[in-house]
Amino acid sequence: MTARRLPRPTRWPWGAALWPLLLAVSLLPGVLPRLVQPLSPGGPLTFDPPLWQLTLTHLGLVLLATAAVLLLGVPLAVIVTRPGRESLRALTETLAGLGQTVPTLAILALAVPALGFGWAPTLLGLVVYGLVPVIGNAIAGLLAVDRGLLDAARGMGMSERQRLWRVELPLALPVLLAGVRTSTVYNVGTATVGAALGAGGLGVPIINGLSQQNTGLTLVGAILAALLALSLDALLGLLVPLREAGR
Repeated sequence: MTARRLPRPTRWPWGAALWPLLLAVSLLPGVLPRLVQPLSPGGPLTFDPPLWQLTLTHLGLVLLATAAVLLLGVPLAVIVTRPGRESLRALTETLAGLGQTVPTLAILALAVPALGFGWAPTLLGLVVYGLVPVIGNAIAGLLAVDRGLLDAARGMGMSERQRLWRVELPLALPVLLAGVRTSTVYNVGTATVGAALGAGGLGVPIINGLSQQNTGLTLVGAILAALLALSLDALLGLLVPLREAGR
C-alpha cells in the first residue's frame, strides 16, 4: 500500500493585506502627522495637496514607468535570447547596466534641457533605472528554459512564435516577475527625486522637510514611500506562481 501525499497548506500572503492596510491607515487625515509631530518644530503639520493625492501621484509615476519598462525590456530580452545573438545579448546587458551606474540626479539633470520639468524627465530616469532588473531577469529566465522541452515542442509541430508564447514565456515568468518586483521597488524610492523637478509625489514632503530642517515632515514622506514600496512588492508577489517544496 502506497502512502498518499497530502497537499501542503497554502501560505497566507499576509504582506499583501498588512502593508496596504497600514498605508491606508497612514493616509487617514491627521494620523501620520500626529505621530511625527514631536519631531516637527512649530505648529501642526499641514499638507497641500493632501497626502493621499501625493501618494496617488507617486503611484501613477511608478506604474507608468513600470509599464514602459515592460514594453521595452521584455521584447528586447526575447530578441537577444534567440540563437546566434550572443554578442548582441552581451551588448544589451552592458548598455542596460549603465542605467544604474550613472547617478539618478545626473540622468534627470541631462533630461531637463530636452524635456523640461515635470513628469517627462522623471519618467525617463525611472525607465532607465528600472530596465536593468527586468532585462536581466527576463534574459536569465528565457535562457534557463530546458532545451529538451523546446525540442519536444518543435517535434509537436509548434512554430517559433508558438514555442515562445506557450513554452518559453510561461516557464520564464516567475524569474521575470521577480525582476519586475525589484524594478518597481527601486522606482518607488527613485521617484521621490522627481519632486525636485516639479513631478510631485511623496518626494515633496521629503524635500520640503530637508530644506526646512523639519525631521517630522521628512519622515512623513519617507514612511509613506516605504509603505507604498512594501505594498507594491507584496501585491506583485501574488502573481508569482506558488510552487510546492520538494517538487
